[in-house]
Amino acid sequence: MISIFVTIQIIPEFIERFREASLGDAQGSVKDEPGCYRFDILQANADPNRFHLYEVYSNEEALEEHRNAPHYLKWRDTVQDWFDGEPQRIAMTTIFPSDDGWQNQKPHLLDW
Repeated sequence: MISIFVTIQIIPEFIERFREASLGDAQGSVKDEPGCYRFDILQANADPNRFHLYEVYSNEEALEEHRNAPHYLKWRDTVQDWFDGEPQRIAMTTIFPSDDGWQNQKPHLLDW
């Protein structure tokens, strides 16, 4: 499995709208993308304008499918003008949980 950790600084007046738009992308990702195993949205306590996205995918192809998914394209088009600077992205390989562990957790992501 691979993961990405994205840090995005948001212009203050767009925080609530960013949260709402991001929730739609996250829900669509885990619900509609078989290769997406996690999509967390985090807001920094020390700086409420800073958000972090933690995402886990089965492989690079699944990540590329995400980038072409309708919910992602809608999210990107909606939020890109709300960024205060360029998002920072760190690509990683997951160690724990194991690939089987991620696959076993997937059904629980759909129970909101």
